[in-house]
Amino acid sequence: MSTRLLATLIPLLVQGGLSAQTSPFTPPQRPDPRTWYLTNGSEWVFSFPVLDVSRDSVPSGQGGIVRFAPFVNPRVLVHWDAGAHVGFFSGLGIRNLGFIYDVPGSNERFKYRTYTLGLPVGIKLGRMHNVLVFAGYELELPLNYKEKRYVNEKKEDKFNVWFSDRTQPFFQSVMLGVQAPLGFNVSVKYMLTNFHNTAYREVIDGVERFPYAGLNANLVCLSVNWGMHAGRKRKRGPGPGTVPAHDPQAWSH
Repeated sequence: MSTRLLATLIPLLVQGGLSAQTSPFTPPQRPDPRTWYLTNGSEWVFSFPVLDVSRDSVPSGQGGIVRFAPFVNPRVLVHWDAGAHVGFFSGLGIRNLGFIYDVPGSNERFKYRTYTLGLPVGIKLGRMHNVLVFAGYELELPLNYKEKRYVNEKKEDKFNVWFSDRTQPFFQSVMLGVQAPLGFNVSVKYMLTNFHNTAYREVIDGVERFPYAGLNANLVCLSVNWGMHAGRKRKRGPGPGTVPAHDPQAWSH
């Protein structure tokens, strides 16, 4: 019994070892120049507000806190490379954007967040699918806005609104990034648009308020992802009704 068991297991182990040597470390086939291809993935976003707050006639740029958003930030990019050293890209993405604001001279903290649908357009220079730099412009539509208010580290209020008037109707930004070996990407984006709609008006208990008046915040976002500018050729399966040549059934008739 032991001899038969070894005779069965040894070929399986050898076959598994060979496949393990080739599958994870085999360099992927890259798309040819002048062809369209897709990449997809997610990213980690670190955002910080550049503040210019003018309230009670006292200007202040203090109170901004770095916000970390590891999810949800999925993106799909479509690429077209003119050659081995120049390419272009566009696509769609969902991004978790926002910032934290500690009101100077008080115990209040606000956390602002919105999910956006973004449309980037850009150019790539360098070695396509390898080391390169990229730059571009992005237009984003805010989808869901959330706000939290803390006093003495205790949450006092929280709400979220779809397609809220509390933010600008669209965000515009410019980006600059680099792709290192193995597809590691780092990019910096500066939002040209103010995060909030400073003219937003609300009425609470008959009292008119402008909660974001004088609150000017332009976000700087540092994004980290992998493989967004390193394409792969997609393997196409056999068409319907076809039988692979290595299949014994292909030669059985």
